[in-house]
Amino acid sequence: MVGLEIKREVIDGELADNRRRILPGVAALGGMAIPALIYVLANGISGDAAAGWAIPSATDIAFALGVASLLGRRVPGALKAFLAALAIIDDLGAVVVIAAFYTPHLDLPALGGALVTIGLMVALNRLGVRRLWPYLLLGLVLWVLVHASGIHATLAGVATALCIPLRDEQGRAPSDGDCTHSPLLRLEHGLHRLVPVLVLPIFGFANAGISLSGIGAEQWLAPVTLGVGLGLALGKAAGVFAAAMLVIRLGWAVIPRGATRRQLLGTAMLCGIGFTMSLFISMLAFPDHPEFQDEARLGILAGSILSGVAGWVCLRSGAHHSSPVSGSEADAAGRLH
Repeated sequence: MVGLEIKREVIDGELADNRRRILPGVAALGGMAIPALIYVLANGISGDAAAGWAIPSATDIAFALGVASLLGRRVPGALKAFLAALAIIDDLGAVVVIAAFYTPHLDLPALGGALVTIGLMVALNRLGVRRLWPYLLLGLVLWVLVHASGIHATLAGVATALCIPLRDEQGRAPSDGDCTHSPLLRLEHGLHRLVPVLVLPIFGFANAGISLSGIGAEQWLAPVTLGVGLGLALGKAAGVFAAAMLVIRLGWAVIPRGATRRQLLGTAMLCGIGFTMSLFISMLAFPDHPEFQDEARLGILAGSILSGVAGWVCLRSGAHHSSPVSGSEADAAGRLH
């Protein structure tokens, strides 16, 4: 689903031109780098705990957008679009990190088969095939081959999504959310109903459980817990906001239309809700250390809750008390959108 969202946004959405890509793109990079740095400062660069550096770098798009949606019109639509684009880029970055740093070995024949399968899906796209089942069938084959190659199979989902056509038989991009003739939108529409009610709950129940009985100060103050918790609660907000303000100050991008700096800060805080992807990375980082997995879960739980509450409070108050955007920024935002 993340792969489908990335392609749609790049071709016909908030990431459709370079100026629109710069702000969420750079903000996402800042939001990945600073949390990882905080984790490394808490745990060092050597030892078994060091493998968890990527855990606080991920944003949970569903929860972050869910909190923003609770505030209704207090959060401008352009700011929600910025958050969605940032979280999508963040998720893609997390998938790349998983593939690059949490792959223990490579099986070259399986990897070659995976590349051939991707080539077949690209050929189907170029030939104008608009039925979904050939892509989904080849996507299943790709998942098996990528898994066998040693690269984490999440990459297969993104690769399959990027090969599915967005445009109809006449080469027209869908407008106003019409998914009748777009294979990509048809599949995305179906997954939007399936993922929240089935996939995420199963994942959450299977991986998020941790008994808080017997948890004391030692566990809460463990380096892994602190590195993950502070990375999410402080590192994400600092990294996203600082990177966004830097490119805005340099004139490379503009603040989302109708938003204030305080609202931008609140949105950056919401990016610290890591939950599902952070849990996923923690399992890959510590397969032989259940104690580190438990500490990481504590950090994810604490950091995500703090980020959600702080972001909600900041956005709720920011609609009324932040200084407005300057005239030049507002004019530039109007031209951008």
